[in-house]
Amino acid sequence: METFLFLFEMLGTIAFAASGAVLGVRKGLDVFGVCFLGLTTACGGGMVRDVLLGNTPPAAFQNPTASAVAVVTSLIMFLSGVRHLLMGNQRRYDLFMLLMDSAGLGIFTVMGVRVVWNCVEAPSLYLLVFVGVLTGVGGGLLRDVMAGDMPYIFVKHIYACASLVGAVICGVLRQPAGEMTAMLAGAAAVFAIRCLSAHYRWNLPHPNA
Repeated sequence: METFLFLFEMLGTIAFAASGAVLGVRKGLDVFGVCFLGLTTACGGGMVRDVLLGNTPPAAFQNPTASAVAVVTSLIMFLSGVRHLLMGNQRRYDLFMLLMDSAGLGIFTVMGVRVVWNCVEAPSLYLLVFVGVLTGVGGGLLRDVMAGDMPYIFVKHIYACASLVGAVICGVLRQPAGEMTAMLAGAAAVFAIRCLSAHYRWNLPHPNA
């Protein structure tokens, strides 16, 4: 189980770091800015979660593994060959961002739920979902604000709602189905909802609709 959790978290870290770094490249940041944006996207949500739960210093400061993976991923995204591959085609760029951001969102949403289960005695479903969504969307929110964009959570296809559904599924299934099954089901639900909403252009109501 520990190996699964480590690999699962690293996959989410790589996905979110890649999305942050590629956005930094698109914004014309230098290599430090690209790495910082990738690192913030990968670790920001978890840091906010840990501070909220009183787990200080945050896990990102106690174990440098996730930070190192995020920085290495960002450096790879900064390589000229990768930059040209993704920046030369808008459709390819959009697809890459969708897949990476959706994977990171799903994984960190359920990781947030798991952290609450392990550090809070008899947590309510509301707390599980709240912290799960905060962990999932936190890094992307910081990324978009730092890059000067309107955050995905406010404008993109069913973003926070996908995280909310995944957190509910994970929280409800944990006891009857087991931790691993609940986390995989919750993350898969987030990923599927995000991809389907992008493909079919599902959006929440807004004033200009």
